[in-house]
Amino acid sequence: MKPGKLTLTQLADMKHRGEKIVMVTAYDAPGARLAEQAGIDMLLVGDTAGMVVLGHDGTVPVTMDEMLFMTRSVSGAVERPLVVGDMPFGSYHVSDEDALRNAIRFVKEAAADVVKLEGAGPSLSRVRAIVAAGIPVMGHVGLTPQSETILGGFKTQGRTAAKARQLLADALALEAAGCFAIVLEAVPVPVAARITESLTVPTIGIGAGAACDGQVLVYHDLLGLTEGRAPRFVKRYANLAEEIRGALTTYAEEVRTGIYPAPEHTYAMPEDELELFSDAFSSERPEGGTASGASAERVEQGQRNGQSHGDQRRERDARH
Repeated sequence: MKPGKLTLTQLADMKHRGEKIVMVTAYDAPGARLAEQAGIDMLLVGDTAGMVVLGHDGTVPVTMDEMLFMTRSVSGAVERPLVVGDMPFGSYHVSDEDALRNAIRFVKEAAADVVKLEGAGPSLSRVRAIVAAGIPVMGHVGLTPQSETILGGFKTQGRTAAKARQLLADALALEAAGCFAIVLEAVPVPVAARITESLTVPTIGIGAGAACDGQVLVYHDLLGLTEGRAPRFVKRYANLAEEIRGALTTYAEEVRTGIYPAPEHTYAMPEDELELFSDAFSSERPEGGTASGASAERVEQGQRNGQSHGDQRRERDARH
């Protein structure tokens, strides 16, 4: 573990002190570094990458190799935040042995600090096997995106008394199996509050209200990089999609009109080396000159005299 890394003991202490835990998703080194500089406690390398990075309609198509690549990019870029590797669909569903093998890959190959998996039921034995091997596990109940087809889509979970009791039972079972924290997604506020009260480990809410011990949002959602209709629980703290689109539009216009690159964006040669280069060009070209020779002369003239953008455009227009 890196010096200064947030520990599981510190996370548990934060719950007991009533100090909120902040988690956000991250999928690459630049995003991870910015999150750490902002004071984020945990970075979830989520399989939501399937939708916000890889262009899929859901999380199911994401592979272990893709998750390992992104997790390695994040873990290598930060010091303090706890890096959570999100186990993708199919990586823990077949057997305890398969789940443990893939959890070990997250730790050995991607330097994840912990792993996360969804659901209770069959996942309970997976949690026990992974924890027994010394790898901490974060649980996840409520809306579990990998099972959204069975759940009837991306819908709030636990809205009836019976289903709310089942969510509480699942969360308690995950804690008993060894989970150090549990994500509550798209759960009614009173249900999330009751689960949070009942657990000794922290709860991390996403669409589960302020009573949870911490919160998580998808990086692209909170920064306004995703557009269109967002889930009810998403708050956009910026509108980066519009800013990025505007910057790219301006760049395209400047390239097409010759404004970019300007002289300050280019590199020069020492005068003596330019003369040698131009002399060599002149001696090699056939009598009468060539387009290449003319280009060399223009390079020399441009470096010595510094043509303006207007001159460059007029010269180009004249050639055509």
